[in-house]
Amino acid sequence: MSLIFAVAIYFVTWWIVLFAILPWGVKTQEEAGEVIPGTAESAPVTPNLRAKLLATTIAATVIFALIYWLVAGSGITLDDIPFLPRFERVGRS
Repeated sequence: MSLIFAVAIYFVTWWIVLFAILPWGVKTQEEAGEVIPGTAESAPVTPNLRAKLLATTIAATVIFALIYWLVAGSGITLDDIPFLPRFERVGRS
């Protein structure tokens, strides 16, 4: 796995995990009973972004480590996945 490919996979994994973690523990202004005039009732009271960014980084690192092990360590390739099309190199011998 090249460095560019690894960084791209980590970046995509991190963003997917971030969007999965963002709703955790969110309490809206409406639920708290403290709606600030001029804001949406669904706005979070305290988003806790630092904790969510830390949790995202840890979870994405664990998931990336699993992906890296699958690709680099176990020898599994895209051609081993049955529902994907087969890719063959053209013009190289």
